[in-house]
Amino acid sequence: MTATVSREIRLKHRPVGLPNARDFELVTVPIPTPGAGEVLVRNLYMSVDPYMRGRMIEQPSYVQPFQLGQPLEGGCVGQVVQSEKGTFQVGDYVLGRKGWREYYTSHGAGLTKIDPTLAPVQAYLGILGMPGLTAYVGLLDIGQPQAGNTVFVSAAAGAVGSVVCQIAKLKGCRVVGSAGSAAKVQWLQDVAGIDAAFNYKEVDSLITELGKHCPHGVDVYFENVGGAHLEAALEHMNIRGRIALCGMISQYNESKPSSGPSNLRLAVRKRLTLSGFIVSDHVDRQPQFYADMGAWIADGRIRWEETIVDDIEHAPQAFLGLFTGENMGKMLVRLGPGVP
Repeated sequence: MTATVSREIRLKHRPVGLPNARDFELVTVPIPTPGAGEVLVRNLYMSVDPYMRGRMIEQPSYVQPFQLGQPLEGGCVGQVVQSEKGTFQVGDYVLGRKGWREYYTSHGAGLTKIDPTLAPVQAYLGILGMPGLTAYVGLLDIGQPQAGNTVFVSAAAGAVGSVVCQIAKLKGCRVVGSAGSAAKVQWLQDVAGIDAAFNYKEVDSLITELGKHCPHGVDVYFENVGGAHLEAALEHMNIRGRIALCGMISQYNESKPSSGPSNLRLAVRKRLTLSGFIVSDHVDRQPQFYADMGAWIADGRIRWEETIVDDIEHAPQAFLGLFTGENMGKMLVRLGPGVP
């Protein structure tokens, strides 16, 4: 190893509304030296995810907020370059939670060896990582789809939504998705193979548009967006339908609380189940998830896309791109030169 310094992104200001580049700072620090029982990891890829916006706010939540003046954190895939711990060897690829930096040391807690022969290593941040598990648990355990059901997915071309769509098809469902561009709609139909998709930015009424594609109603709605999407889904949900509340990205940058769905009363009349969930509560599902997803990938039954931004200095730009729809599939940052 010839490098002596590591770059990291720190939170400089707590954003109000949509974050901007001035809320982050790039800092250069010495590469840490691993102590007894530690490993030094060089990060290869890091993940940016919508949930990170909530961690930039000083508020109670299911995960601790980011601290000002400290490097941000998140999913990352790296390679062990120095080891003082027998369970990890130099050259091992590992999945960790110390993203937004080029190097870090670890005692091994929170590190997981990954198999680079199953899929490219960065896939463990997407299809085989938290987004994939979120889609798997949210659809199968929360949505409980049955063959022949109609499943509606918002942000259907995103890291989570694109996997939800394909699992639903594998389970024999009719799948409808919304996305924010013509290219995403085309991918959903031609590659993911869903039954119908539409560009929500080009419709006058989401309620009317969804009705066109779901003439017999919606049995399962996988919620990634919130706002008008949730209102449209409520309007067309069938009796005893299920709504898996994964995220509401349309509201993450609001500076004041928005009003709730104007038609939430329909949840009573239609006897709907609305269930919020956090994927970290479902780590017990990982073994079955890996078994199923590994088989689907091997059989070519699951396809995925990645949007890769190069260099850690552009990580804030990649993160901000999530809120303007710049990603197709999983948004990733490739760290430093020489990373495949």
